[in-house]
Amino acid sequence: MSAGRVLVVDDEAIACENLVHVLTRAGYEAHGVGDSRAALAELGRAEYDLLLTDLRLGEVSDQDGIGLMERARKLHPGIEAVVMTGYATIPGAVDAMNRGAYSYLAKPLNIDEVRALAAKAVESSRLRREVLDLRQQLKNRNAPPLLVGKSPAMAALLKTIAQVAPTSSTVLLLGETGTGKELAARAIHQASQRAGKRFLAVNCGAFSEELLAGELFGHEKGAYTGAMERKAGLFEAADGGTLFLDEVGEMTPAMQVRLLRVLQERKFMRVGGTADIPVDVRVIAATNKDLAAEAEAGSFRLDLYYRLNVITLRLPALAERREDIPLLARHFLLKYSELLGREVRELSPEVLHILDTYPFPGNIRELENLMERAVVLTDGERVEPAHLPPDLQLDQPQLMTSRHAGLPTLEENERQHILWVLEHTEGNKTRAAEILGIDRASLWRKLKRAGLG
Repeated sequence: MSAGRVLVVDDEAIACENLVHVLTRAGYEAHGVGDSRAALAELGRAEYDLLLTDLRLGEVSDQDGIGLMERARKLHPGIEAVVMTGYATIPGAVDAMNRGAYSYLAKPLNIDEVRALAAKAVESSRLRREVLDLRQQLKNRNAPPLLVGKSPAMAALLKTIAQVAPTSSTVLLLGETGTGKELAARAIHQASQRAGKRFLAVNCGAFSEELLAGELFGHEKGAYTGAMERKAGLFEAADGGTLFLDEVGEMTPAMQVRLLRVLQERKFMRVGGTADIPVDVRVIAATNKDLAAEAEAGSFRLDLYYRLNVITLRLPALAERREDIPLLARHFLLKYSELLGREVRELSPEVLHILDTYPFPGNIRELENLMERAVVLTDGERVEPAHLPPDLQLDQPQLMTSRHAGLPTLEENERQHILWVLEHTEGNKTRAAEILGIDRASLWRKLKRAGLG
């Protein structure tokens, strides 16, 4: 593990390089820049424990070391700052301490003093962050629940999340598209000791292999065309926190190898880099695929599957927790009423009946979209069937007939709804999948199951 991360800022290039060299040999991950603009850009890309800055930064900079320190604190409240200054400007260094600097170093620098002060400042930064993390955890305990539901299926899931959250074990979330896998990941993070750190999410199926590598691991300057400067990746940015890898089953074999190394060794290399970077990140992965079958078939690495499959949680489809539909519907109704400045507060009995019998192929995401639409279209305080999409609208005779004659099966309801959406999109499966709140692969499987593929 690195002794800490130090950003050196000095407009004298040789002095800056020498300090970076000294600190690197002392076990720190040190990076040097020559002006305040470059320093702020670097602080925007990565988190540092210590800012070691000259008080006077030359004409290129738009502020001095004190101004830079104050900007750095806004970006990273836990960072400590040490100001370097010549003897003639000692009063300026004292002023810096009065305004929040940890200490100052007089030039010419004493290397032993630099090492000793860096160690103390980095330790102070870590203690400061612990305090900030504890405060955040207290706030999170009073935050509203991320997962809504009282059904037996949800009660069992929430119980397991409460057991899993305090550990640092890797978690694999399984479930259909739209079941709330990212919300479950956030709930795990929120209830963990990492709650005060960052929760970052990425959809692995949304990037090419090259772009995903840069997104996860970052890149060095010049690593490839367009890499004009060094960039920290999500693993680096989420250090100490949680990284959620959605659609992990879409990773290419080469990316699977790189992810496996991070999980095994807790370190990675930036694209175009030569140095290992240690990292402490909890990984939560999710997929709507059967990864066990994919691993057996050889399309997903078996060793990576075992690494991800330390703890597996399956999120139930909405059709498996129908008793939660009224609760969820009202939750989304109030959410969008507040967001959109409307006074919609109630669902009519007819609407509740329609929702209760609808198969929801798009799961919770589809229900949320329905409620947002209803809030937009409702003039008064109550949602009526007319505010639902046309294929869900039942007039009263149809509703009464359905109650007395018996309702179609969930499978038939789903089949008819998919057919209706395909008809209105003129057979465009990509657009139909978007409307249904599922991906193309899930739509293809549903069509095949219904004998329509």
